[in-house]
Amino acid sequence: MTERPRFADLPVRPGAPPGSTWGLWGDGDEIGTLNLIGPEEVRAAAALVRRGDVFSLNWDLTQPAPAFFGRGTLRHTIISKYEGVAVDDYVDGFWPQASSQWDGLRHFADADHGFYNGATLADVTASGPGRLGVEHWAKRGIAARGVLLDVARVLEHDGGSVDPFDFYAIGPSLLRRTAAEQSVALRTGDVLVIRTGWIEGYEPLGDEARVALAEEGRPGSPGLYGDDVPAFLWDTGIAAVAADNPAVEAGRRGAGSDLALHKALLARLGMPLGELWDVQHLARDGAADGVYEFLLTSAPLLIPGGAGSPPNVLALK
Repeated sequence: MTERPRFADLPVRPGAPPGSTWGLWGDGDEIGTLNLIGPEEVRAAAALVRRGDVFSLNWDLTQPAPAFFGRGTLRHTIISKYEGVAVDDYVDGFWPQASSQWDGLRHFADADHGFYNGATLADVTASGPGRLGVEHWAKRGIAARGVLLDVARVLEHDGGSVDPFDFYAIGPSLLRRTAAEQSVALRTGDVLVIRTGWIEGYEPLGDEARVALAEEGRPGSPGLYGDDVPAFLWDTGIAAVAADNPAVEAGRRGAGSDLALHKALLARLGMPLGELWDVQHLARDGAADGVYEFLLTSAPLLIPGGAGSPPNVLALK
């Protein structure tokens, strides 16, 4: 792994945008900050499996319904074959980023500089395998130390209730505080997973309330927010960041396409973003045993040229 410069010393490539890792792992790099996860980090993560308990962090592929951001909802059809001795099935309207997902490096650009490592719109819209396609992550696979920061629980202990459908900024100070209260340290190569409580707020809603949320354009939610977030994540050595909300970053209801951290993290740092991860069962287990670190595995779908994928993510403790 190339030695990591401080965020203040980025970029390393002349002419690259501020706060970018472009060129750090070579001009042809396809995996961004996943480069921070090497064999040593994987071996250390594997040693975290002590009880042998497995937690799936994948939400129902048909949720949220209706889908957000103009996406469609998966339709599943089952068919009987060979005079009833076999069953087959297929799906229509499958949007890989509609439910639990990784945002791939094709997903979001810096409007002034392009996609990660200088890729152009033409590069990332060509059909089939190509630059920044999610197949590069899929062929590599993701295995790392995962750390859950249960921010929602910390805020609940403060005696306040945070509306899961309204803006609430989570910045480095709250992340550090949560880590300290959970007695867990962040390390280079970690996948940081944040609980905001959004999915637990969504699941009890009736159809009318769900439709109203989808029609807002961008749902409100607590999440990462602030100009100091990219430096904190990079200087801490975070390889990827995920949350249980729709966009990782905090959202203001109907605020349109203001996704500053998508630009800073995906396009500039090359940092994968995981969205709508269902962490509620893992969070309850962490609250019970006080352990918030685990082996995290993820197998993105091998979609040649894909902009994202369901994460197929597991946490093993």
